[in-house]
Amino acid sequence: MVGGPIALYIHWPFCASKCPYCNFNSHVAESVDQARWGNALVLRLDDYAVATKGRPLISIFFGGGTPSLMEPAIAGKIIARATEIWPPDEAMEVTLEANPSSFEAARFRDFRALGVNRLSLGVQSFDDAALRFLGRAHDARAARAAIEAGQRIFAGFSFDLIYARPGQGGKSWAAELDEALAFGPGHLSLYQLSIERRTKFHREGIAAAAEDDAAALYELTGERMNMAGLAAYEISNHAGAGKECRHNLHVWRGGDYAAVGPGAHGRLTVDGKCFAVQGTSDPGRWLAAAEKDASDGKSTAARWTPLTAGERLDEIVIMGLRLDGGIRRHDFIRLVGETPEDALGGPLLERLIDGGFLVLDGAGLRATAAGKMRLNTVIGNLLGG
Repeated sequence: MVGGPIALYIHWPFCASKCPYCNFNSHVAESVDQARWGNALVLRLDDYAVATKGRPLISIFFGGGTPSLMEPAIAGKIIARATEIWPPDEAMEVTLEANPSSFEAARFRDFRALGVNRLSLGVQSFDDAALRFLGRAHDARAARAAIEAGQRIFAGFSFDLIYARPGQGGKSWAAELDEALAFGPGHLSLYQLSIERRTKFHREGIAAAAEDDAAALYELTGERMNMAGLAAYEISNHAGAGKECRHNLHVWRGGDYAAVGPGAHGRLTVDGKCFAVQGTSDPGRWLAAAEKDASDGKSTAARWTPLTAGERLDEIVIMGLRLDGGIRRHDFIRLVGETPEDALGGPLLERLIDGGFLVLDGAGLRATAAGKMRLNTVIGNLLGG
C-alpha cells in the first residue's frame, strides 16, 4: 500500500535581521552561498524517497527564517525534484513566507512562475511605532504595497498580524483589524504576542499582556472576523470557506510531512511506526552534513526518532484541539489506535467536559469557546501535566 498523502516543509534559516520576539531557528549571516544551499536542500529530499515512495504530495511550505530571500530558482528546483519523488495532488498548495522588507514585485512574479501559488506575508502591524517595537525592517506603507502586490500575483494569499502588545487596547486593535479587512483578505493569521525564552524581549523583561486583557482582545478578534466571514478554523488562523491553509491543516490533523533544512521538524509513518524527524539546528553543521551525505549515502543531517504511543497521543491532542472542529473521531482512531474514550477517559476528561471546556461526542473531541480561551491549561489538565 502506498499510504496516505504527504506534505513537505522546507526551512530556509536566514533573515536580514532577528526580531526581538522570535524564537524560531533563524540566523543573520553576512553572506549566504545560495548555490550550495540550494543544492543541499534538493539533495536531502532524497532522504525520504524510498520510505515514502508513491505517496501523493498535497503541499510544500517554504518557511524560515525568510525564505523569500532565497533565489527563486532554488524554490523552482526544490518543487521540481519534490514532484519527481512524490506525485503531486492536482490541487497541490505551495506556500512561501515573505516579509514586506524583502518585497519586490518582480521577485514575487518569479516565484509564482516557478510554482509557488500561495504567499504568507509577515506584516505584523499597520502602526509604524509598533513595527519599530517589534523590530521589523518595514514600515506600514511598505506593508500595504506588499499586500497589494501579493494579492495581484498569487492565487492564494495571507498575511500575519501580532496583537496583545504591551499597552495595546481594544480600540487600537480594532482599527488595525478594520484596516486589514479593508484589503478583502481570504485568510488572516492573528497571533498574540508571547514572550518566549531565548528572545531579546525575554532578556529585556518585556511582559506579555495580562490574561484578562489578552482574553478580551481574543474575543474582539473573533467577533470582527466572524462578521467579515473569516471563521477561526484554528486558534490564530481565520479564513473564508475554502481559503484555509492546506499545509497547516494537514499537520494539525496529524498528517505525515517530510522536513528539510536546519532544525526542520517532520513526522513520518513508516511500516506503521511514527517517527519524529529533526534536522541539525546549526546551519553550518547542517550544510556540512547534507553535503557529506550526498557522497557517502549516510544521512546525518537529520535524526529519526520513533515516537512512543504516549508521545504520539500528546501531539495529536495538542495540535488537534487548536482546530475549531477539534480532533475528528475517525482521525483520532486512525492515528492513536484507540477511541478518545479509551485513550483519554477518566476523571480528568470528565471534569473538563462538566466544566464546559471540552465536548466529546460522535464527531470527536473539541474545545468549547471557554476552552479555547485557556487552551494551554485545558490541554495540560487533560494530559495530566
